[in-house]
Amino acid sequence: MRIATVNVNGIRAAVRRGFADWLVQRGPDLVALQEVRSPEDLVPLEASTGYHFAYHPGDRAGRNGVALLCRTPPDAVREGFGSAVFDAEGRYLEADYDLCGWRLTVGSLYLPKGGRADDTPEELARYQRKLRFMRAFRPYLTRARLKAKREGREFLVMGDVNIAHTRQDLRNWRSNQKNVGFLPEEREWLGSVLGPRTLVDVIRRLHPDADGPYSWWSWMGNAFTNDTGWRIDYHLATPALAGAALAGGTDRAASYEARLSDHAPVVVDYADR
Repeated sequence: MRIATVNVNGIRAAVRRGFADWLVQRGPDLVALQEVRSPEDLVPLEASTGYHFAYHPGDRAGRNGVALLCRTPPDAVREGFGSAVFDAEGRYLEADYDLCGWRLTVGSLYLPKGGRADDTPEELARYQRKLRFMRAFRPYLTRARLKAKREGREFLVMGDVNIAHTRQDLRNWRSNQKNVGFLPEEREWLGSVLGPRTLVDVIRRLHPDADGPYSWWSWMGNAFTNDTGWRIDYHLATPALAGAALAGGTDRAASYEARLSDHAPVVVDYADR
């Protein structure tokens, strides 16, 4: 069972860069997308050929948008996580699937990037809004995980969390200690949702001693060429599903020109059940 997550940074641009070819070549059974950034009727057909497409575009034209593609149809689809503030923005989509012998509840998450925490009032407000999202989303993760358990399902939330958890998760950690995405309260939040009995960071479990594998690089300069990246895209799975992970990592493009997005797909192969 191959499962992937990728922030496409605009699905129409990603298709022009080869997303549909990647989808055919890698053949994932399930894909979570973030930053789809398109009205549903303008999503290219080749972006979901062969898949059941569930999409929450949100209400912000040209921004956000999360989707799930799956070989099998969903049993149920839910938009948002019960937040009157954030649900309309197209940042979280959840569905139930029966796939490769697994009964799954799967979420696609695009957590706000946030602004600079010590800059202008506007940037500080963006960062504080990110913190409000995190505070609202954390208890939902617990509720969703426990609900899935009651229904006999494993829970998997994937996506762009916009946080590098540890020093292993970004190349230049020393110079980023005061930058959003690697601030102590963000890292503490991510640590608080992880645990051996709750949710497991699947890629870190597979690569416990590695730096990276990074999943995002700036378009600017030589960040991609020099692999000066951040690992901010995750598979967070309940323990039984995480324990079935056989291999995984990022599909880092062969060259800057071959990139689908500023993010690389994060792909995990899980044993069938």
